[in-house]
Amino acid sequence: MTFVSFHPPHEGRWTTSAPLSRGIQSSRQLFTLLGLALTLFVSSQTVADEPETDEAALREDAKKTFKEKVEPFVNKYCIKCHGPVPEAGINLRSALQSPGAASSFLHWKKSVANVKVQDMPPEYMDKQPTDEERRQFVEWIGKLKYLAPRDPGPFVIRRLNKMEYGNTLRDLYGVDPSIADSLPEEVMGEGYLNSISPLQSELFLEIANKVVKEVISPEGKAPTTVQQRLFGATPAEEANYRESARKVANNLARDAYRRPPSETELNVLVEVFDLGRENNLNYTESLTLMWKAVLVSPQFLFITPASKIESKERIIPLDDYQLASRLSYLLWAAPPDAELLLLAEKGELQETDVLRSQVARLLDDPRSRALFDGFGAQWLGVGKLERQTFDPDLFPQMTPALRQAMMDEARLFFESIIRENQSVFRFVDNDYTFLNEPLAKVYGLEQSVQGPDMRRVKLENPNRGGILGMPAMLATTSFPNRTSPVNRGVWVLEQVLGERVPPAPPNVPELEEEGKQSTEGLTLRQRTELHRSEPACANCHKVLDPIGFGLENFDAIGQWRDNNDSGVAIDSTGTLPTGESFSTPADLKRLLSKRESDLARNLTERLMAFALGRQLEGYDELVIDRLMVKIAEDNYRVRTIITEVATSYLFTHRRVK
Repeated sequence: MTFVSFHPPHEGRWTTSAPLSRGIQSSRQLFTLLGLALTLFVSSQTVADEPETDEAALREDAKKTFKEKVEPFVNKYCIKCHGPVPEAGINLRSALQSPGAASSFLHWKKSVANVKVQDMPPEYMDKQPTDEERRQFVEWIGKLKYLAPRDPGPFVIRRLNKMEYGNTLRDLYGVDPSIADSLPEEVMGEGYLNSISPLQSELFLEIANKVVKEVISPEGKAPTTVQQRLFGATPAEEANYRESARKVANNLARDAYRRPPSETELNVLVEVFDLGRENNLNYTESLTLMWKAVLVSPQFLFITPASKIESKERIIPLDDYQLASRLSYLLWAAPPDAELLLLAEKGELQETDVLRSQVARLLDDPRSRALFDGFGAQWLGVGKLERQTFDPDLFPQMTPALRQAMMDEARLFFESIIRENQSVFRFVDNDYTFLNEPLAKVYGLEQSVQGPDMRRVKLENPNRGGILGMPAMLATTSFPNRTSPVNRGVWVLEQVLGERVPPAPPNVPELEEEGKQSTEGLTLRQRTELHRSEPACANCHKVLDPIGFGLENFDAIGQWRDNNDSGVAIDSTGTLPTGESFSTPADLKRLLSKRESDLARNLTERLMAFALGRQLEGYDELVIDRLMVKIAEDNYRVRTIITEVATSYLFTHRRVK
């Protein structure tokens, strides 16, 4: 048998790859038919309905700005290095030719980031824009989104990640999600993967065999409850086996595919049942073989469209079953429940009021805690904490129990913000957290928090509270033996505020690689400032370093300290690019929390990209603009952000042509 992998950007194109025969004992014909079970179809429904807005004037202004402002700026300062042979992957020649194209969007974003911090043009270039020209360039590029055509983007066919796969097996068949633990950990782009490696192919089949073994009773023993639900009773007459098997196939596929199967899909599954019978398998064994075909099919392993596209329109709404799956896997990391599927069957899920009420229902359900494991941990960047190394001589307290407590604190805090529908700024500045005894020692509160259970704790120290003073984030932005003001500065700018930070230039040594004689006796701040004296480093570091040093009172695992390892007092003063000054982490939190609009937009964009499984592009920015108006009206509350994303044009529609 062969398995399949999906290769973007050619939506719907599947190719065979690694052999997948281990664990199924039958003939080559059996493998061939199981391969046929991997048929994929693409979906369709009605015409898209994006609210019309008066964008004509904005589009004309953008065209004029591009022709009169952007194009001359790029030709004067940029095109020499970013033209036919583009440096650093920034091709502005192509972007000039198609300024509103999705393919140009990332080039403009990178350009703005470099120009904004005065990293480009390089200092050695004779022609340098003035500060006013730089400011105007950033403003001009912000208008190019109006040149993008109205487009919700394609529906990204993507594979269930490890957590979603385990949760799906649990919800459908009652097995423990840990049955998927043998799958490798994954690194996801905007949240999802859309391919299957040969190793994963083998593992999915092995897991399918384990599920079957756990659910199906050995011959001669009474069937399990789940087996009875899946297979029903064996027909009294053998002549009725095939008809009964088709009904079983329909139920199995409907649950696993999260939609009604097509006749073609049912025919393939019944053929697998027939093959089992031809190879002298009894009725239950043949159904089991058919079930295995379902469990290794892309319709199960991937979030896929439902049926062939028949619409002549370029943009269409998602069909209701597709929308139900997209919603449930976003908020629960699990398949749609009976209520969602019933609404999909009735064709009611696309109705705005119905969809909004379902978002609220799913968020109120305890299963919504999965939103942290899927999105929250990725947004905050704490997913690597479990595997991150720390010097055991310097930080012997970094035990598995403490790491788990750090993750639990972040998870519970994230959940509380959503459950209580707090404003987005409360992620940054808050007066409570969740601690147990091991983590309370990091906070210096071990006298008031006893035992291993996590509980909500009121914080009196204004430097604590919120994600900036949370050990999980402070630890993941540190090195094994010390803090990293640069990493922390990048984390705040990118993950919290949504700024784009240009990558470090090549051939610039890390602090540890610089000459020891030149840095001997210097504090980390002094060494970093010396590093910043490098012309190639100065522009970015003058933005990053003050923020990072504002958190320097927290050591590499988040413990408070007044002095560094040499006994020198910590200097946490700094000035933001806005000119605002701070002298403590509490001051820094206060200043950042006032940027509610930036905090909310960053969270909205990141959640939208995660929900869609792709990077945001030109027209997406216009949709986000409209969402931000609604979100601002409700004081940037987090549940409003989630609801607006899940009911947006981008989330509920797709491009098909």
